[in-house]
Amino acid sequence: QVQLVESGGGLVQAGGSLRLSCAASGRTFSNSAMGWFRQAPGKEREFVAAISASDRDTYYADAVKGRFTISRDNAKNTVYLQMNSLKPEDTAVYYCAARQLRLMNIYANAYDYWGQGTQVTVSS
Repeated sequence: QVQLVESGGGLVQAGGSLRLSCAASGRTFSNSAMGWFRQAPGKEREFVAAISASDRDTYYADAVKGRFTISRDNAKNTVYLQMNSLKPEDTAVYYCAARQLRLMNIYANAYDYWGQGTQVTVSS
């Protein structure tokens, strides 16, 4: 079993920055691809960013490309999402997810474990 705990969400003005963290425990984190997803009120959960287990490959949704950066520290069993130039449309609950495979994936159903989510609110 894998436990994922997100932190770092909050309220920020448009143009500001936040860094989300996701601490993992329970299995070999370094063998797991990780992803960030988000869900805004009344909308479906959507892919934000993913990173392979080796840290060599990353992928971003077009909506966040150039503004968000996903990274991981396997020594700390933690994955991060640095969010810059935030926009009101980035407002959502952000979820961290882990796969039992090393390759990243953009689809939510490819992930086996999920955190409880952290709220990000961007004011205009």
